Amino acid sequence: MKKILLSSLISFSLLGCSSSVSTSNLDQFSDYTGGKTMGDAATFYWYTERLSQPYNAGNYVFSGDYGWYKSDYRWSEGAVREFIREGEQVQGSDLVPYRVHVRFNVNGEAVYQQYRIDDKVLPLNAEQLQRYQLEANSIADVTKGLVREGNTLIQGYWDGSNFETCSGQSYDEIEFNHTLPTFVVNRLSAFNSYIAVLGKTSANKIVIEELLMLDDNSHDCIERPSLIDKE
Repeated sequence: MKKILLSSLISFSLLGCSSSVSTSNLDQFSDYTGGKTMGDAATFYWYTERLSQPYNAGNYVFSGDYGWYKSDYRWSEGAVREFIREGEQVQGSDLVPYRVHVRFNVNGEAVYQQYRIDDKVLPLNAEQLQRYQLEANSIADVTKGLVREGNTLIQGYWDGSNFETCSGQSYDEIEFNHTLPTFVVNRLSAFNSYIAVLGKTSANKIVIEELLMLDDNSHDCIERPSLIDKE
């Protein structure tokens, strides 16, 4: 079944992102998650700090018929030092695979780069390299900037009476803060569904601020991208 990107159904704020934080007393890591819809695209975000400094981040972007991609970013000494993206994009009338891998020095200069699309290796220009760095820093700004709203990225499966998250928690009720189109309501009441949302948990229910994606229950939970080799 084709994914339903709710941006095509409901008008949301273009920066409708939210985050959550958890901190380890031992390593002082802080994790943030968020998401947004824009046009026909839905984006999931993950971002981690260590000792209040950027550590790594990832995103997963679904653009309907125009493809998808997932990215992994790594910081060191306060600067983006490595970036890998994999996905599919439109070329002619087809979707073709592509992969981008860039390493930067501490001054932000690219010291290694490879852009491969459909088995062809192409160069990257300075504007593209700068955009990748800005995208990385944007993940940090967006997720941290809206953490006060208390929402987080939640994925799971709804069977009409129970919602089980991808991490195994179970809730008996879901509540929407926005009016949904009738066919979406009917879909949620009649079929087992995968849903991805921005929301918060309250007692035994999930309060949903924004519905990012709706699909049938054969859809796998989206994991945080892990493309960069761990040091």
